[in-house]
Amino acid sequence: MDRDKLHAVLEGHRGWLTGTPRAQRADLQRADLQQADLQRADLRVADLQGADLRVANLREADLRGADLRGANLRVANLQEADLRGADLQRADLRGADLREANLREANLQGANLDFSAWPLSCGSLQAKADERLVAQLLFHVARLDVSGASEWAQGAVKAVALYADKFCEYRADVELLELKEEADADSE
Repeated sequence: MDRDKLHAVLEGHRGWLTGTPRAQRADLQRADLQQADLQRADLRVADLQGADLRVANLREADLRGADLRGANLRVANLQEADLRGADLQRADLRGADLREANLREANLQGANLDFSAWPLSCGSLQAKADERLVAQLLFHVARLDVSGASEWAQGAVKAVALYADKFCEYRADVELLELKEEADADSE
C-alpha cells in the first residue's frame, strides 16, 4: 500500500474513532504494509487480519482491540506498543521486538513467537497463551543456570523442567533437556 493511501486510511480511522460522520474504521485486511512506519499510529480496533507487517515500525502504536489474526509481523518493531485485548491468533511474530509492549488480555493462541523479545514486564500478564507458547517459555526457564541461586529457585527450575521438553514437539531443532544433561555428564 502506498504512503498516501495508508495516510488516508489512518485519517479515516481517526475520524471513525472520534465519531466523525461517514468516516470508516481502518480495513487493512491482507494489506501490504511491509516496512511501513506506523510509529505511534492509532490503530485501535482496526482490522489488520492477514496484513503483511514484516519489518514494520509499530513502536508505541495503539493497537488495543485490533484484529491481527494471521498477520505477518516478522521482525516488526512493537516496542512499547499497546496490544491490550488485541487478537493475534495465528500471527507470525518471529523475531518481533515486543520489549515493553502491553499484551494484557491479548490473544496469542496459535501465534509464533520464536526468536521474539518477550516482555517480562507486567504488560505480558494475562495474555492468552496456548500450550506451544507455555512450552516455549518453560523451555527457556528450564535452561537457566541457577547453580548459584537459592534453593527455592533451583527447585522451581527443576519443577519446570518436567514440562520443558514439550516444546520439542513444536520445534525439531531444539535439544531435549534430558539429552543435554546426559551429554554434560558424559563430557565431565
